[in-house]
Amino acid sequence: MRADKEKVTRLLKTARGQIDGILKMIEQDRYCLDISHQVLATESVLNRANKEILRAHLEGCVVEAVEQGNEQEKIDEIMGLLDRLMG
Repeated sequence: MRADKEKVTRLLKTARGQIDGILKMIEQDRYCLDISHQVLATESVLNRANKEILRAHLEGCVVEAVEQGNEQEKIDEIMGLLDRLMG
């Protein structure tokens, strides 16, 4: 993995902490919208971590593949990911 490991790790640990907090909120029968807001906040942190990982992939692996003439494989990988993102 070529992404900034410290940054990605920090973001993922933040998300893990948020998930633990959401579970406590559920156990405490907290207000549904408060729980939903925390879920959205956690999704945002996970999305930031994923963007870091994907940026590093594009700047590293994809550029390297293009330089070596193997870009089609990377294009297919990215298209597969986009299919999953877009449903």
